[in-house]
Amino acid sequence: MTKANNGTFVISLDFELQWGIFDVISINSYRENLENTRGALKQILDLSDKNDIRLTIATVGFLFAKDREDLKPFLPPIIPSYANSKLNAYKEIEKIGSGEHKQAYYFAQDIIKNILDNTRHEICTHTFSHYYCGEKGQNNKEFEADLKSAKKIGKNVGVDVASIVFPRNQVNETYLESCRDHGITSYRGTETSFPYTACNSKGGLIQKLEIICKRALRLLDSYANICGSSTYNVNLINEVNSNSCINLPSSRFLRPYNEKLSFLESLKIKRIKKAMTYAAKNNELYHLWWHPHNFGKNMAQNLKNLELIYDHYSILQKKYGFKSETMNSLTEKITKI
Repeated sequence: MTKANNGTFVISLDFELQWGIFDVISINSYRENLENTRGALKQILDLSDKNDIRLTIATVGFLFAKDREDLKPFLPPIIPSYANSKLNAYKEIEKIGSGEHKQAYYFAQDIIKNILDNTRHEICTHTFSHYYCGEKGQNNKEFEADLKSAKKIGKNVGVDVASIVFPRNQVNETYLESCRDHGITSYRGTETSFPYTACNSKGGLIQKLEIICKRALRLLDSYANICGSSTYNVNLINEVNSNSCINLPSSRFLRPYNEKLSFLESLKIKRIKKAMTYAAKNNELYHLWWHPHNFGKNMAQNLKNLELIYDHYSILQKKYGFKSETMNSLTEKITKI
């Protein structure tokens, strides 16, 4: 096995459009973000190319279709049987209105093909239907059917997905064998500290209090060092997961610019840069992630923050050999015989 001998910078983007939020927020309430997602993603890609940064774009399988009719041949024979029916994306399909404008909230084959033409970046799966692996009711058989559809629709446009990002970070470790059986070799795990463990949608006062507590701690950790640098020794990761999918855990969610918390923006970026420096100096992995739609509002401020992060990457690359990788390219690197 080849040992990683320099720090690694991985960025993964959860590309979802309406499929990522339909169960929690309406199009009308999130219209600005959704309508600007395409423009935001293009500028993220342009800035990344300019700075020699490679992206992993975790894409919901539904987005690979041109429209609703184009999607239907790829639907799996069984769908998730969530106890909470509001989570079922298949019910949303029939609600999709006609017209190019409305279709743009749900489908993005044109964007995917443009990304594919740029061989620098990786397109991986965010499951076919934004599948929730931690919810009650669904099971491994249904997940495997979803995964097969994700692979099939990807290959339809020339993408052979090899990595997975689980929606809402609901990693179900019992499903990793199915991932491996279908050619998925890596996934983005969560940070190991308490605030970052995933929650499902089950109710109850204790559950609601846990969610509130975790969100508050995550917010605080974005600006102050509460949970550490969250960087990882990829060689040790591989030794633990050598017979399964390789876990390339998240280090930080890049929170979008918030006008009410604008006075804290410098602390947020400083927190990220400091952890990147630690990873570069100690030959570890720093894994940053966000959604393209997060940049749909306050786009200029969000892109400025990203530029500051990229400028710091350039410094670390020159000084320590810090290197940008996709999830798949890093997996190939650390598992190579």
